[in-house]
Amino acid sequence: QVQLVESGGGLVQPGGSLRLSCVASGSIFSSDDMGWHRQAPGKQRELVARITSSGSTNYADSVKGRFTISRDNAEKTVYLQMNSLKPEDTAVYYCILDQPRSYGHLRWWGQGTQVTVSS
Repeated sequence: QVQLVESGGGLVQPGGSLRLSCVASGSIFSSDDMGWHRQAPGKQRELVARITSSGSTNYADSVKGRFTISRDNAEKTVYLQMNSLKPEDTAVYYCILDQPRSYGHLRWWGQGTQVTVSS
């Protein structure tokens, strides 16, 4: 069993910054990949950023150059630094942790944290 707890969401003006954190607990392994998804009202959930166990990253095109994902394996924490925020970044942001399995991976989800970008 894995638990993921996000924090750092809130209300910010356009052009502002926020830093999301996600702490993992339970049966965590160094081979686990982590990341962030988001879901805006009326839209499907989408990948924002992902970081592998070795530190490789990938981002949605809409956030490249503005968001940075990082992880601290010792603290079992993944971060999402969000700069130059836009109103279209408004969404619930979910932390994910993927554990490799023979069939692909087992994905765990956090409860989500609300990010609202508005003046």
